[in-house]
Amino acid sequence: MYVVWGSTYLAIRSLVGTVPPLLGAGIRFGAAGPVLLAAVAVAAGRGAFRVTGRQAGAAVVLGLLMAGGGQGLLTIAETKVSSGIAALLVAVVPLYVLALRRLLGDRPPKVTAVGVALGLAGLAALLLLGGQAGGAHGTAWWAPPLVLVAAFSWALGTVASTRLKMPPNPFTTAGIELTAAGAALSATGLASGQRLVLDEVSTASWLALAYLIVAGSLIAYSAYVFVLAELPLSTVATYAYVNPVIAVVLGVLFAGERFGAAQLAGALLVLAAVAVVVRAERTAEPKMSVGAGTMR
Repeated sequence: MYVVWGSTYLAIRSLVGTVPPLLGAGIRFGAAGPVLLAAVAVAAGRGAFRVTGRQAGAAVVLGLLMAGGGQGLLTIAETKVSSGIAALLVAVVPLYVLALRRLLGDRPPKVTAVGVALGLAGLAALLLLGGQAGGAHGTAWWAPPLVLVAAFSWALGTVASTRLKMPPNPFTTAGIELTAAGAALSATGLASGQRLVLDEVSTASWLALAYLIVAGSLIAYSAYVFVLAELPLSTVATYAYVNPVIAVVLGVLFAGERFGAAQLAGALLVLAAVAVVVRAERTAEPKMSVGAGTMR
């Protein structure tokens, strides 16, 4: 999750260069979901699909919130905002998660809030002092706020996943979520007039789509759903701190971006925040089985 999702921001930026954003995201998830479900059938047998209507419905809702709202809106925003800036903005996810947990009556350790603040300080250093990471692209006024809405949708789905009864097999859950998101995004894209013209799609966009399907969805998204069942929630959310660092590094390596002292300081603060949150949450939150319907 840390490494792969950090690279998907650049991949999304390449994808939307010649592919309509909603259709691109719809194809990404619409291809990954059925492939993952087929793999589950082969590896785990038909028993992995013994789910109730309530469990399947919960998975669909989470798919619409996370892959649909979270990644779909992000893909739209990246038509007008650089991949590095998008990654930095998405890092508000842990803050959203902490706020939602408090609204729902949870009391995360105070140290967790310190970790969140430390991480945001590191991101501010990366953003305000380090310049635009991940490549320079024209930015429309609505794009950064849309990224923040996308991050909230993702955070809402993440918190909801700890309180809804989910299918027992996390990979079945991920397959249902991806399939539902793919169908919704594709339908929305077609309804809004988007069309995929094959002759206009660049090689870079095809390669980006393949990477997003295999690495970003089949591997990393499935890993996310799995670790939500195995690790404390705020620990899982720390991926949003590390992804921007990965995005900056990739910008240096592949897009000619500079990595100065301010960016280095920001990256170190980010990593320190991860350490603080992981340590605090490891001792504060019990692990629960998938589908337990309570905080895990």
